[in-house]
Amino acid sequence: MRSILEFLTPKKVTYYINERFTIRQALEKFDAHKFSTVPIIDEMGKYVGTLSEGDILRYIKNVNHFSLENAESTRISELTRYRSYVSIKVDAAIEEVFALGLSQNFVPVVDDSDTYIGIIKRSDIIKYLFEEYERQK
Repeated sequence: MRSILEFLTPKKVTYYINERFTIRQALEKFDAHKFSTVPIIDEMGKYVGTLSEGDILRYIKNVNHFSLENAESTRISELTRYRSYVSIKVDAAIEEVFALGLSQNFVPVVDDSDTYIGIIKRSDIIKYLFEEYERQK
């Protein structure tokens, strides 16, 4: 069985946001890169969760008089997140990645100190499984 590192999209080529970003900064990142969910890291580079466009929309819906000033002053760490993607350690079993890929668009990968090192995309998991299926025909 393959190592999860063979599936890893490294941090340097992924998009993520810092937990100190404001709502406006997060919205600009979503708009620029056309993602609906991104990993959140802290100042030390540790994975702390994910932010979705839906989390921001729920916040806007629940705040009276939402404005640009509000978006520029509210940090994403203040938002309630509907769901946080589960991360895995770099030495996790590949079956764990497959299981998480059923319910997550990507699987965040962390090292032994919980530092974010990249993601495994669901599309890469599906591609691998399809290739294995074709190989076994």
